[in-house]
Amino acid sequence: MTRFFEYLTRGWLPAALVCLSMAGLGLSQPASAQQAPEGSEKLMQALRAALPDVPIEDVYAADIPGFYAVDLPGGQTLYGSADGRFMFAGDLYALQGGLVNLAENRRAKKRKALLDELAPEDMVVFSPSGETRTYVHVFTDVDCGYCRKLHQEMADINALGIEVRYLAYPRAGIGTPSHDKLVSAWCADNPNQAMTALKNGLTIPPAMCDNPTASQYELGQQVGVTGTPAIITADGRVLPGYMPAARLAGALGLQ
Repeated sequence: MTRFFEYLTRGWLPAALVCLSMAGLGLSQPASAQQAPEGSEKLMQALRAALPDVPIEDVYAADIPGFYAVDLPGGQTLYGSADGRFMFAGDLYALQGGLVNLAENRRAKKRKALLDELAPEDMVVFSPSGETRTYVHVFTDVDCGYCRKLHQEMADINALGIEVRYLAYPRAGIGTPSHDKLVSAWCADNPNQAMTALKNGLTIPPAMCDNPTASQYELGQQVGVTGTPAIITADGRVLPGYMPAARLAGALGLQ
């Protein structure tokens, strides 16, 4: 079950029915302290018996009658039957009026709420000189090739009215050389110039101060960032990796 949980949390399971037969597990322990909606007690008992260490963020009635959704950190969602017999992992789609990813819509709202809590002064922000039509949050690493490529488009991105709000996401982790460079950029007298220098492969003077880079890295993991650059729109949607300025504007509905 430990390996199964690793597959779940790392997103390695296909979006298909896993069919966990949780019946007959001899459940005697009460449900987790996690507050669950009425009617989900059997599912929660079965889930806790099968995956006792699973970190649950939220439990709520799914759009499928007789099923509940269980949100895990990083954006993974499990769907389990109320009788606690079956569970599947993946995204739930609605077919009425087109193909609508209900799970991603929920994740987008969560991302937006979390990012809206951030203070602008804790980010490295590149703003248009004229009207700001919209903005994106970008989880970035200065040693990432595609992050550097995106930064080379900054003048064109800003010219299209898009503000870029950088958040730190050192892919190698906290305490690594990449993280140290990000800290130095955040603590520089001019963070924008320092960020540009690093994205151009230059070195900057080491600097240290109270900085949000570690908490931003943790936030990235919380919202499901798996690589950089991770572009998140003002309404919480994730755009896939590097995009040239014109394509980014199109994805944001500006063209």
